[in-house]
Amino acid sequence: MEEQHIASSFDRDLENIQARIMKMGGLVEEAIVQATTSLEMRDEELAEHVRKADRAIDALESDINEHAARLIALHAPTAIDLRVILSVIKVSANLERIGDYAKNMAKRTSVLSQMPPVSDSAGSIRRMARQAGDMLNDALDAYIRRDVQLAAEVIARDEDLDQMYNALFREFLTFMLEEPRNITACMHLHFIAKNIERMGDLCTAMAEQVIYLVTGEHPDDSRPKADTTSLAVQP
Repeated sequence: MEEQHIASSFDRDLENIQARIMKMGGLVEEAIVQATTSLEMRDEELAEHVRKADRAIDALESDINEHAARLIALHAPTAIDLRVILSVIKVSANLERIGDYAKNMAKRTSVLSQMPPVSDSAGSIRRMARQAGDMLNDALDAYIRRDVQLAAEVIARDEDLDQMYNALFREFLTFMLEEPRNITACMHLHFIAKNIERMGDLCTAMAEQVIYLVTGEHPDDSRPKADTTSLAVQP
């Protein structure tokens, strides 16, 4: 009877942590949308809101890690349960990093709003951000549902995001060569695009965690990266 009580207590605590993961994921998804909107609308007030809201994402990660450590200390979980707890820690870390990239987008938006727009760059960034946001949404769904197939689809879609980044990178190079006055704005836009590309990498890492969680095996790491700009200046 006591063992059942301990088991049910562990399950409740684990569900509570995973609910926090979903709350954190919702905040991160909102940050991506708002950071992208602030860039497109040149809305400095919204950009500042994104920067301040990142504190709540950071606080949730700390809270999740604290609860996960307590679970391990109190319940001495089995190998399978330990794998679940460790996956929670890794997923929350990935979400926190994605939130940081959204915050970085907002920071650069405040600078870009003082400069003339560069062609339809904001629209191109929006399309990239939408792709990353969709990947994040599906990675979270795959995690909650333990859906290996959906997780594999998220991993496959990262190549599309890389291709979008490559195309945008080439556009920015062209803009800078054609008009030197665009150089500063294009560099900021490039760093924003790179941040979004890295969001895709983190969504991929979350999807890989789902596969490991369900199967106990890490996915084949042979998938080639489609980002061909690795020699470019990094943010």
